[in-house]
Amino acid sequence: MTGLRQILRAALVAGLAATTTGAALAQDASAAFYKGKTVRFTVGLGVGGGFDAYARMIAPYLSKELDTTVIVENLPGAGGLLALNQIATGPADGLRVLIVNGTPAALGQLLDQDNLRYDLTKVDHLGIISAYPWIWLMSPKSDVKTVAEAMKSGVKIRWGGTGPSDGPADGAALTCHALKLDCQIVLGYKSSGDIALAMERGEMDGLYLSDSSAANYVKNGQARGIAAMGHQRSSLLPDVPTIFEQMKLTPDQEWWFTFRENLNDLGRILITTPGVPAERIAFLRAAVKRALTNPELMAEGEKTQRFVAYQPPETALAMTRKVLSGVTPEQKKVIRDVVFKNN
Repeated sequence: MTGLRQILRAALVAGLAATTTGAALAQDASAAFYKGKTVRFTVGLGVGGGFDAYARMIAPYLSKELDTTVIVENLPGAGGLLALNQIATGPADGLRVLIVNGTPAALGQLLDQDNLRYDLTKVDHLGIISAYPWIWLMSPKSDVKTVAEAMKSGVKIRWGGTGPSDGPADGAALTCHALKLDCQIVLGYKSSGDIALAMERGEMDGLYLSDSSAANYVKNGQARGIAAMGHQRSSLLPDVPTIFEQMKLTPDQEWWFTFRENLNDLGRILITTPGVPAERIAFLRAAVKRALTNPELMAEGEKTQRFVAYQPPETALAMTRKVLSGVTPEQKKVIRDVVFKNN
């Protein structure tokens, strides 16, 4: 019996050694694959917005972890839909990553948006960069300073957006529907930065935006914070009360704002093309994790209010599945009517 135990123990040790050696060889092969190549870090919006700033901040750290060149490319179109479609149908080589606004990306899929060719449950997730509250901003030239003032008779609000389900536009549409506001949503802007400039000039009145970008526009005098659009105030704009604090919502209104808040929790997601070989995607995910948890990157983000709070790809996928399966067909129809009624 003792001899049998020794044989079994030796076999187990040999098996573990072989597994360890195989994993090391796979990691070495993946590292060799990336070395000297170029990784394209795609942004589905124009230069100058919050997502562009995040990508350019993260790129050098990811380049170091992959030992390769990482270049940021902007591919604006349909509020990020063009870039998402390209990633979903691109080569499964792991040489292209995309920073995704999870909120409108999930909403577009939920509503079966026209010309959509991606599935957020099938792309390869690399992790969540950060999740954040969203803020209702108004032009400094507007007389509207509170939600109650926006709801007064005779007040009309012009909102800017890049596409119908881009985040700013659909957030505005849901807000206007829930509060029965008189609104006009103008699409076609390349980025939130362009919308903010239009607000500063008085051409647009409102912008629905993540708090990190919103805080910069408020700080620069380009906008005024009206409400945090969830149950919690933003730590970046602590003096801006939530929509729930400013008024007693009806059950229907509360459902709308809670639905949007759940979408907001998806945050900024990092993905690559589906079907990347298992060893390579594991290597890429590990590199992304090291980059996004690098203390230097996090400190740089804090200085510029581009906060990084990494969550693993498993969490991103689980949250995406939850959001996409949590709405009834009847609710989908109403949401679709609200978001696309002007398109």
